[in-house]
This record gives sequence, structure tokens and C-alpha cells, in this order.
Amino acid sequence: MERTILAVLVIATLVVCGFDPVRSDASDHRYKEGEQVPLYANKVGPFHNPSETYRYFDLPFCLPDHLKEKKEALGEVLNGDRLVSAPYQLDFLRDKDSEVVCKKKLTKEEVARFRSAVKKDYYFQMYYDDLPIWGFIGKVDKEGKEPSEYKYYLFKHIHFDISYNKDRVIEINVRTDPNTLADLTEDQEVEVEFLYTVKWKETNIPFEKRMDKYSQSSSLPHHLEIHWFSIINSCVTVLLLTGFLATILMRVLKNDFVKYAHDEEAAEDQEETGWKYIHGDVFRYPKYKSLFAASLGSGSQLFTLTVFIFLLALVGVFYPYNRGALFTALVVIYALTSGIAGYTAASFYCQLEGTNWVRNLLLTGCLFCGPLFLMFCFLNTVAIAYTATAALPFGTIVVIVLIWTLVTSPLLVLGGIAGKNSKAEFQAPCRTTKYPREIPPLPWYRGAIPQMAMAGFLPFSAIYIELYYIFASVWGHRIYTIYSILFIVFIILLIVTAFITVALTYFQLAAEDHEWWWRSFLCGGSTGLFIYAYCLYYYFARSDMSGFMQTSFFFGYMACICYGFFLMLGTVGFRAALLFVRHIYRSIKCE
Repeated sequence: MERTILAVLVIATLVVCGFDPVRSDASDHRYKEGEQVPLYANKVGPFHNPSETYRYFDLPFCLPDHLKEKKEALGEVLNGDRLVSAPYQLDFLRDKDSEVVCKKKLTKEEVARFRSAVKKDYYFQMYYDDLPIWGFIGKVDKEGKEPSEYKYYLFKHIHFDISYNKDRVIEINVRTDPNTLADLTEDQEVEVEFLYTVKWKETNIPFEKRMDKYSQSSSLPHHLEIHWFSIINSCVTVLLLTGFLATILMRVLKNDFVKYAHDEEAAEDQEETGWKYIHGDVFRYPKYKSLFAASLGSGSQLFTLTVFIFLLALVGVFYPYNRGALFTALVVIYALTSGIAGYTAASFYCQLEGTNWVRNLLLTGCLFCGPLFLMFCFLNTVAIAYTATAALPFGTIVVIVLIWTLVTSPLLVLGGIAGKNSKAEFQAPCRTTKYPREIPPLPWYRGAIPQMAMAGFLPFSAIYIELYYIFASVWGHRIYTIYSILFIVFIILLIVTAFITVALTYFQLAAEDHEWWWRSFLCGGSTGLFIYAYCLYYYFARSDMSGFMQTSFFFGYMACICYGFFLMLGTVGFRAALLFVRHIYRSIKCE
């Protein structure tokens, strides 16, 4: 049954994401001489604000004779893509020299709009036969020392250099003529003649490898050296620290087992100390068990989602500029894995002798989706106010709501019913006493927050170098394709999270503090808080993002992602701690 579900998940996602990296939705990419090749204008926006993008014709460019919008998939819309037919005619194998697009008299308002765009380093993006092209719309001449003396120019002439192999388009590059400029500095009407030039040349690059140049940028030798240095650094750190902790733990545990075995043979009036002393309390169920079970359910779902995303990345689904594939995969897999959240939460809640499993199921469904939905509503309102392409159309919102209503919710309920009926009992090696023991006074550094700080720092130190590249890809224009390295880093993150949580749980139990359930979850998940702290560093020190919209998008969506990491790694930490605690208490005789 489980294998069937996994197979369905993989097939459904591959179908929705469009696995074939060279197949277009509209053509087979073969053209005859003089045949029109589709060219779509996508969006414009400030170069340093990747979320703040606008429709291409929000700026007063030349309109084509027949403005046609391209139908887009769910992932493309979520990605902020809004493709419309461009005003340039780039027919197959037809060279053009200084062809006039249109002559236009820009009004004062249009000049002001273009000047504002040039001032903010606006770039444009287009797709020619599904190949991405982009360039800047103008330039700022900063010869004057004062900003009031700067001159603003609009590029009027675009050069398209296109490579072909037989009847297929292989490569396209765009450059702007720095000598053909329109001066936008003054607040007055300007006559502009927009031109374009097309040059075709033959190449031997096969069609199947035409996307390789986009992925090579992240695989350049100096980049790979940094990535491998990052991994070796992480591995060495992890091996040293885990080896050190493992040696200490094994030696201490061995001494504990010997000591407790000796104590049992000795006089019975001797008082117990350490973790054996609290064997009657260690498996006492945690407070807020409904919330705890819901957190485990959501964390298990997000862990499954992450593993599936990695599998799809490793088989090559997320090649560069496969528009919206990642967003589509996230929506589809999250919807299909909601049954895992329902099953895990309900079965664990029933093991903890919870009675109101329906309320627990509702809490599980809302624990991650709720904050995400509220954040989306706020950010979508901001995007609408800015008239940005990040604002989702009403139809797309309806589709997402329908997916949640018709797929996510029913699967969550089915998983919950299966979990409730699983009749699994909580495996506790020791009986729990009727009344809890009092926890002795502990020093400040054994509190929850200092322990979380210690627990989160080590896993974060193993991933922070790779984080820069991921941020530069998600919140910038860098391309990230080395998924194998990212997967290794993810495995290291899981191992370190599990190990540090186990170590801290042991020290907590040794100090006779038996409230380890929530502590192990919080310590495991605390890496998410460190990642959010890194967001602050990245925003202020490593990026040039600015403006209310970009800032709210960056911190808003990163808060949701870090919260997801908190739930996922918290689940990993607790599961590791539970295995460890069961193991050590099974190894001693509990009265």
C-alpha cells in the first residue's frame, strides 16, 4: 500500500512539473526558414528586488499589433510569470538590421516612469522558444558628483544574437547598443525610435544540451571548490563533534550501567541518583499533548515533502528556467502528503491517551497552513497595492483553495482515521508513577532557551556556507543546480540535529529533569531560528534589497520557511531522543 502511494506521488508530480526538459507545450521546437518563433515578454523590475516584478507593458514600450497572453501553469503564476507576446519579430534564420519597432513620442509622465525605472536598475526578461533572455532597459551616467547631476538614458536599440543547429534554436543572447540612447534626464516630452537587430549564426551544440549553459554557472571550478570546501568543513566538524560526543556518551553510559548494576546487587537502602532515579517520570506524557502530536504530524509531513523535492531535484526535474516547476511540485506534494500528517498526529495523540482526536486533526491541518495562509493574505495584499506580478489572480487563488478543500483536507481526515484505528500503544520500558517527582533547582544554562541556543548552533554551523548560495538563488539571480551537494548537506544537518538533541537530552535526564519531551522538540527545531537570524545578516550585509514590498516578502516568506524547518527538525530531534531514552531505560531494570 505504502509503495503504491509513493509511486502515485512520484508519477503525479512528474506529470504536473513537466519532466521532459526540452519539450515545449506549444511546439516541437523545429522551424522552417522564415517561420515565426514564439517570443514572449515576461516581466520588468528592479534588479536587486527579485520579488518586485511588474508586467512588461506596465512601462510604455511599443505594443505589438496583436497582444496575446500565454496560458500559464499553476507554478508559473506562483512564480510571478506573466507572459505576453513581444513587439519584436524574430523569424527563423532571417537577419534584420536596425529594424524599426515603432516611433513614439513619450509624454512627461511616460518619461518620468522610464526615468524612475532606470534609476532603480530595472531589467526585462523574455522567453524566445522557451530560452530565457534578459537585459537592462537603460543606464545611469554618474559623471556628476551629486545625484542631482546624474543623467538617465533609455536604451533604444536591442541586438539579438541567435545560434541555431539545423532546424532548431540553440542559444540566444541579447545586448543593448550603448551608443543609441534616449536622454530622460529632463522633465519634457521625448521622441524615441525603438530599433532591433537580429543576427543568426550556426553552432554544433546539440538541442538536448542547449540548457547546459544556464546550469554551468553554478558548476564553475571556483564555485565547486567553495561547495566542496563547505561540505568537507561540515563533515570534519560533524565527525569531530559527534565522535567526541559519542565517546563521552558511550563512556558515561557504560559507567552508568555498571554503577546501576552494582547498586542493584548492593544494599537496597542506597539512594538512587542520576537518570535512573527518574525512571518513574521519564515516560510521563507531556503537557499540551494535542499540540505536541500536531507538531509531530506537521513535521513528519514537511520532512516527507523535503525528501520528495530532493528526489525530483536529483532526477533532473528542476533544471534552470523550468518555469514554476518547484512551486508546482511544492503545492502538489504538500497536498498529497497531508495524509502522513493526519496519520502521525492522530496515532501519536491516541498513544498519549488523548480523547478529542477530531480537534487534534483540525489543529494539525492548521498548524503550518494557518500561519502560511495569513502571511500569504498580507503579502498578496501588498503585491496588489504595488500592482506587481507577485499578486496572484483570483482564479489561481480559487485553484489553490480547491486543492486544499478537495485533496489536502480529505487526505488529512483519512490519515487521521487510519491513525486513530491503528490501536498502537506507547512503548514505555518503565511504569510511570502516580505523582511526578519534583525537579531539583538547576543552573541557568540548563534552561530551555540556553539549551536551544546550544542545540541550534551546531547544525547551523554545518550548513551556513551553503545557505548563502541558496539565498542568492532564491532571493537573487544566481542559478543553483548542484542538488547532490545540497542533499549531502541536508543529510549532515539531520545527523547533527539528531545527535546534539540526544546528547542534550542525556544531560537533562542526568540532572534529574524529566520534562524532556518538549525540550527535545524545541532543541531540534532551534536551527530554524538560527536560519531566520541569518536572514537578517543576509538582508543587511549581503544583499541590496530595498523597499517595503521586497522587505515584507523576504522576511514574511522566510519566516514561514524557517517555521517549517523548526517543525521538521523538531520532529527529527524528538524521534532521535525518544529512541535513545527507550534504549537506555530498556537496558536497566526498572522497578
